[in-house]
Amino acid sequence: MTAPHPLVTRARSLADDLLAPHAEEVDRTEVPVSHLGEIRRSGLLGLQAPREYGGAAASGAVFRETTEILAGACCSTWFVQTQHHTPVLTLARSESPVRERLLGRLASGELLSGVAYAHLRSYPRTPVLVTRDRGGLRFDGTVPWYTGWGLNDVMLLAGVTAEGEALFAFTEAREQPGLRASAPMRLAALTAARTVSLGLDGLRLPEEAVVLRVPYERWSATDRWKTVNANPAVFGIARAALALLDEETANALGSRLERVRREAYALADEAAPHEHVKERLALRTQAYEVLQAATTAAVVTGGGRTMLLTHRAQRLAREALFLLVQGQTQESRRAHLNALAS
Repeated sequence: MTAPHPLVTRARSLADDLLAPHAEEVDRTEVPVSHLGEIRRSGLLGLQAPREYGGAAASGAVFRETTEILAGACCSTWFVQTQHHTPVLTLARSESPVRERLLGRLASGELLSGVAYAHLRSYPRTPVLVTRDRGGLRFDGTVPWYTGWGLNDVMLLAGVTAEGEALFAFTEAREQPGLRASAPMRLAALTAARTVSLGLDGLRLPEEAVVLRVPYERWSATDRWKTVNANPAVFGIARAALALLDEETANALGSRLERVRREAYALADEAAPHEHVKERLALRTQAYEVLQAATTAAVVTGGGRTMLLTHRAQRLAREALFLLVQGQTQESRRAHLNALAS
């Protein structure tokens, strides 16, 4: 039997010793800086970074397994740190000077990054407009969702130019001239992840902050393939819910879960990103169905006690609701609704 990847072992240790024991408390408050400090020191933030920048260059399978472990232990903490991996990959694929300035610091965990780009998916509506100004760039508009405010060091901010380009640049994750944050939102789940909206009113960044500038259609075509696969966090939370069930129920739901997981990951590994889109979306929907069944069964098993905010089952059920819409696009929403209607 092959030994687990060292970062999988570290993720499991963090999950068992730190994240899971405190997950209900975190859910009622906020993700502690100390939790993120342990993740910074663990090497997990460099999971997908190139080795020459201090990263692990781990496989997709290792990334999926660590996602399952962390999300199943404490979804709020997982969600804050998972934002970090998109900036790392964006820099790794870039030839921008900002790569040399930031990639090593992000891979080591010295810096923790958030992302502010999901609003690009509403194009041709343009929540954030980027214009040239004083030899640099000016950002105006509203970022509806930004996770990790007060916890992240930097953010990868995106907008659309008048020429129809998607433009991504780094800035500090703090209030500054032209950037103001709302109060943290009270949400049905993951309030602890400190999600805010960002108001941009003339935020000016230098050209050297830009990491990616590409025609919107080209960016969108690449982004589309990221949102048709089943989210590994779904399997992590479903497994956490199965642990609360009796053996017979857990075995029945567990068999369904493992089948969907196996087929979803096989497509992710063996097929090109643009292939089998219909099948991928179907498996994504099936993963949600098993997740909802598992978390519902956990609530039913726990009975009236699950209405207490200290009960794990209701937290997992609310986190399942969150995952239904996290990373959602028009395409994935339609596939899910069609499956529900049929």
